[in-house]
Amino acid sequence: MSITGPPRVAQTGAAFLPRQAIFPAPGLSHFCHPPSADEPMPEYLAPVPRWEPHERPTMPGSPAILLHSMPVRLAYAGVSVLVGLTGGLGNALVLANLPSIQGNLGLTPSQGAWLPAAYFMVNASTNLLLIKFRQQYGLRRFAEIGLALYAALTIAHVFVEGLAMAIFVRAASGLAGATTSSLALFYMLQAFRKADLPRGVIVGFGVTQLATPIAWLLSPALLDLDQWHRLYVFESGLALCSLAAVVVLKLPLGERIKAFEPLDFVTFLLVAPALALLAAVLAQARLQWWTEQPWLAYALIAALVLLCFAVMIEHHRRNPLLQTRWLGTAEMLRFAFGALALRFLLSEQNYGAVGLLQTLGMGAEQLQPLYAVILLGTVMGIAFSALTFTPKTAIPQILLAIVLIGTAGYLDIDASDLTRPHDMFLSQGLAAFAGGLFLGPLAITGIGKALRNGPGYLVSFVVVFSLTQSLGGLAGPAVLGSYQVLREKVHSAHLTEQVVATDPQVAARLNQAAGAQRPRQSDPALRQALGAAALDREVTREANVLAFIDVFRLVVLLAIGVLAWSLFHAVRNARLDRKRASHEPGSAAANRTARTGRGVGRRHRCRCPAGRAAKDDPPEPALGAADGAGRAARHLRHPLRLATVAVHQRRRHHRERLRARADHRAGAPGRRLRRRGGRAGLRARRERPGAGAHR
Repeated sequence: MSITGPPRVAQTGAAFLPRQAIFPAPGLSHFCHPPSADEPMPEYLAPVPRWEPHERPTMPGSPAILLHSMPVRLAYAGVSVLVGLTGGLGNALVLANLPSIQGNLGLTPSQGAWLPAAYFMVNASTNLLLIKFRQQYGLRRFAEIGLALYAALTIAHVFVEGLAMAIFVRAASGLAGATTSSLALFYMLQAFRKADLPRGVIVGFGVTQLATPIAWLLSPALLDLDQWHRLYVFESGLALCSLAAVVVLKLPLGERIKAFEPLDFVTFLLVAPALALLAAVLAQARLQWWTEQPWLAYALIAALVLLCFAVMIEHHRRNPLLQTRWLGTAEMLRFAFGALALRFLLSEQNYGAVGLLQTLGMGAEQLQPLYAVILLGTVMGIAFSALTFTPKTAIPQILLAIVLIGTAGYLDIDASDLTRPHDMFLSQGLAAFAGGLFLGPLAITGIGKALRNGPGYLVSFVVVFSLTQSLGGLAGPAVLGSYQVLREKVHSAHLTEQVVATDPQVAARLNQAAGAQRPRQSDPALRQALGAAALDREVTREANVLAFIDVFRLVVLLAIGVLAWSLFHAVRNARLDRKRASHEPGSAAANRTARTGRGVGRRHRCRCPAGRAAKDDPPEPALGAADGAGRAARHLRHPLRLATVAVHQRRRHHRERLRARADHRAGAPGRRLRRRGGRAGLRARRERPGAGAHR
């Protein structure tokens, strides 16, 4: 691989490579299309290597896909796993051990909730600038700066305690999570051949999903060593190992272009606080309650205002950071809703099943076998998705994931106060399999939608995709937790009404609970009060179990609704694809239409002179003349434009048929005219052109 000519910096790409060489065809880049002639060429900041056709990167900011030996491929795969786990384990360890961290730092539950919230507040908006940063400054600098900053902050937190430092480290972890997820994907792609890049994308995205079950498996042993300090020592060690790995085994060079514009930072300064406020509301609303704290409403209002200003700026930019017109299309809105709904439904596992077991008194040690099953199910889901993925199986895989999530919720409806982790192995294994199954195909589908419009649309897709996964992960526990609290109040009131002291069964339970306090309490009145308090705790626990069962029912109903909605749009899109394929120039259906005159290109055929003249004319192509066919081919780049073209063509041919029919009636014999009785009909027939010739 050689460099083309002497180094020439800050010149256009035409000085280094031809225009077609920038947009490759193999691998994932089959989604791309070269820009039109009116699109500006990128301004390159470094000489472009002379790659082979199969080595060219998909877009600036991504590494070249080189042919490596098998040991080097395995090394790239190992670094991908290490980097991917580093970005996810930090936040997963905090979530798994949040009660212990709250106790050691002396935090209330609402204060402790700021730790995971800080991660999502930064992670949700970081991708706005990270993609352009690596396009302009290169992947290596992008990786080394991000991991070095993360390692330094985690090491500092080992020595500096306090809530402020903990929140600051969690925010840095959110920045590192966005950095490491991209690095894990790029390193994993180096381990696959060009033809297998979609499978590499699935595995690269799936690596980050393994962090949560691994954190639950490792956290009890880490806490036994040195309480919460050992968690941060382990996190900082992972960051240092990842930094060393990316420095030793570097990614191949890519293209560096001038990507940043001044308005990009204005948009970031508007969008980042808006998303941070939204994440804060979702993290705190369930604990401080939605209607009790006024700052929640003010935060939502401020987020809405900031987002409106950002959209207004981006909508009128010539080279926007966020493609608002594309994001506002029905196709992208459906994609965003589907991605958000899938992540929301997966909260049945993170909040529903685990929350129920924790309510029943299960700790991290008791939950280890369950998370081992979840880890196995996630790995199997990723492997199944990668092995069976094709462009035609992406939608069926996503639909199967929805079915499995609904099935898991249905199996958990039979829970009771005697439920233990081994009773949920099957349901949570299915949910974990679904989580590993859907993420890769969903991401590839979205990448294809973005790259079909151009590489500049990838920033918008990455922002939307990360936003749906982050906010979906926060909205699921917030909404389901709020629903569980409301249902617990309802069930608690219903059960309390049935606890009457005159009931023999209730009296027996009170005496039994009071007798259990006899070895520790000699006062009979106090024993009776302690027995009543114990019975009240049992009623509250039973109400919580019934509330979690209602949560599982709600998840099942939502899964059925999302599945029906997805099936409707999948069938609809399949019909549109078949119709689009039949209207393409050169297809069998288009040729048949041109021969027979049926369908879109149907011509006027009858016994009138216009119809007889039309029979002698050569058949009209299905999409018009040569220039019309070229225009229709250009319209095919947008999935909704072909339907519009077909509608306009049908209307045009309908107007031509009506015009020919009117001309035919004007010169047809009098007996063919539809006569009307009375003087009005006679006057109309006399005034009709050509009527005198017939008489």
